[in-house]
Amino acid sequence: MRFSFTPEQDEFRTSLRRALEARSPTKEVRRLMATEQGFDREGWKKLNQEMGLSAVHIPEAYGGAGFGYGELGIVLEEMGRSLLCAPFFSTAALATTAILNAGTEAEKKALLPKIASGDVTATLAFSELGGQNDAASVALTAQGNRLSGTKSFVLDGHTADLIVVLARKPGSRGDDGLSFYTVDGHAKGLTRTLLKTMDETRKLARLEFKDVEGKLLGTEGKAAAVFTKTMQQVIVCLANEMVGGAERLREDALDYVKMRMQFGRSIASFQTTKNKAADMLVDVEMAKSAAYYAAAALDEGDEDMPAVASLAKATAAEAYLQTAIHAVQMHGGIGFTWDNDTHLWFKRAKSSEILFGDANYHRELMMQSWA
Repeated sequence: MRFSFTPEQDEFRTSLRRALEARSPTKEVRRLMATEQGFDREGWKKLNQEMGLSAVHIPEAYGGAGFGYGELGIVLEEMGRSLLCAPFFSTAALATTAILNAGTEAEKKALLPKIASGDVTATLAFSELGGQNDAASVALTAQGNRLSGTKSFVLDGHTADLIVVLARKPGSRGDDGLSFYTVDGHAKGLTRTLLKTMDETRKLARLEFKDVEGKLLGTEGKAAAVFTKTMQQVIVCLANEMVGGAERLREDALDYVKMRMQFGRSIASFQTTKNKAADMLVDVEMAKSAAYYAAAALDEGDEDMPAVASLAKATAAEAYLQTAIHAVQMHGGIGFTWDNDTHLWFKRAKSSEILFGDANYHRELMMQSWA
C-alpha cells in the first residue's frame, strides 16, 4: 500500500486547486448558498466538461476516467477546502457508488455515462426521520415497483435528476427484503421539500413518495450488504472532504494571526496562539493520515475496511470541528461575525460531524468490527 501521493496525483491536486480557487471564492459561495438550488447548473456542466470531475471514479467502460478512491479523495478534499457549492458529493460519492455496487452491467451502462458527463445529477435516499444510518431502520416500502414513504435529510434531494432509493418489501424486517430503486427526480407522486439547515452550503431535502414508480436496481431483496459496503465507502469520501476544510481553516487562521498586531507585535508570537496553532496542526495531520489511509485501503481491498472507514470518519469529524473552534477563537471578536468567512467552514464542520454518524457512533462500529 502506498503512503504518499504520486507526482501525477500531486499535479492533479495543484491544477484542481487552481481551478476551484477561481470558480469558488467565498463571494461565490455566499451567492450560491443563498439560492434555493444551492448551485449553478450551467457552471456545474461547464466544470464537468472542462475537468470531468463527475467521471473521476466511474470506470472507463461506463464513460468515466476509471480512477480509484485516492483520486476521488483528492477531488473531495479540494472541494471541501473551497466549499464548492455543487451536487458533487451526492452525485459522485453517494449515487454513483450505490449504482456501481448494486447495479447490473446493463443498468450501469444505462445510468453512469450521463452522470459521468455531468448531464445528470443524482443522490442516494436512505435516511428516515428518527432512523439510524443502517439498513434495518428503513421503513419506506416497495409494493412491486411502487414506492411509498418518506426519506429525510437527502443531500441535494430537491434538485437531483435521478434518485437512488433504499426501500423494503412490505412485511419484511431488519436487513431482509431490502432493495434499491431508481426514481426520476420529477416522477409523479414525489414531493420534494427543501429543509432549513444550519449549513446552507450543503442542501438537504425531505422526499415524500406516494405510490411513486421506481425501477429496480440490482437484485431484489439483496440490498442490505450492498448498502453497508456503500456507506463504508461514502464515509471515507466524507473524511477526505472534511480534512480539506480543516486544512483551509488552519491556514486562514494562521495567516490572520500573523497579520494581526497587538501591543506592537503580531499575535502569532503569543504563547497561547502558538499552542492553538500547534494543536490544529497535529489534529489536521492526524486526520489526513487516517483519511488518506482509508482511501488507499479501499483501493487495495483491505479486509479491515469497516474499522478503517469508521476510524477515518471519527478522526476527521473531531479534527474538523476542533480546528473550526480554534479558528474562530484565533480571529477574536470578528470570528463570530457574518462578514468573516470563518463561520462558513465552522457550519460545514458541524454538519459534517453528524452526517452519516458522529465520532462516538463510528467508534462503536469500529469496536464491533474488531470484536
